[in-house]
Amino acid sequence: MAKLAVRNLSKRYGSIQAACDVSFEIAAGEIFGLLGPNGAGKTTTLESLIGLIQPDAGEIEVCGIDARRHPQVAKAHIGAALQSTGLQDKITSCEALRLFADLYDRRVDLGTLLDRFGLRDFAHASFDTLSGGQKQRLALALAFVNDPQVIVLDEPTAGLDPRMRREFHTHIRQMKSEGRAVLLATHDMEEAERLCDRMAVLARGRIIAAGKPTELIARARDTTMISVQTSAPLDRLPRLAHATELVLDGSGIRFATTQVNAALAELVAALDAQRISIVSLRGERATLEDVILELTAASSGI
Repeated sequence: MAKLAVRNLSKRYGSIQAACDVSFEIAAGEIFGLLGPNGAGKTTTLESLIGLIQPDAGEIEVCGIDARRHPQVAKAHIGAALQSTGLQDKITSCEALRLFADLYDRRVDLGTLLDRFGLRDFAHASFDTLSGGQKQRLALALAFVNDPQVIVLDEPTAGLDPRMRREFHTHIRQMKSEGRAVLLATHDMEEAERLCDRMAVLARGRIIAAGKPTELIARARDTTMISVQTSAPLDRLPRLAHATELVLDGSGIRFATTQVNAALAELVAALDAQRISIVSLRGERATLEDVILELTAASSGI
């Protein structure tokens, strides 16, 4: 049985369809990534799962519990570390942990949580004096107050330095090893590829692709990323029928294509029309980030 099951989740705000028929499952000991650009529907999905908003339609099951019928029972099995904790500036880590323990009506071993997330030295420091990494550690500790089976993480490493990012990756892998189901929302494609067992890509409120990172990359097996430097800046972006993800930056052009010869022929013709030549050209295999960008661009009609 899946620890978390989401079926046909939908939410509309006026004329905006923030989530539309979103469905996925996460098993015990699995890290599931939720990827997509801003406005794709990630926040709406996460807030629906943890009970901050009510979806218009759909089903959410947490450890076999119908979260829409029995929200309080379901919440007891979920821990969430969001980008904003909403904590007051002068509250300390110990005070925040005790507050959350009272909210969940749980007896908590504060020392264990402080040690697990490296907060012992800052246990009595006020929240407004903590660094960004320390605040993120506290957010993780708060998510574990109720010893949850499902962990929801919203951009947990955003703004952290490389050393702190590695530390957080270790924490996330430990959650997996403990048999917890982890939902990781991230913009960091490298992080997703490194940590996630499976992932879903959201665009305009819909899941447009899902699978293992290797499966998504396999979609781009025949895709080549072309980078071109030209002899002079271009006045406008050339129209290439056999290219996607065109990016123009002064005298540099980058695009994706599955038909290299045809795309380059179109590019040369477009440059000739402006009396511009190619100075350098480089081709490389598409990465997971390239695949995600291509999928979301296609969904947006770009």
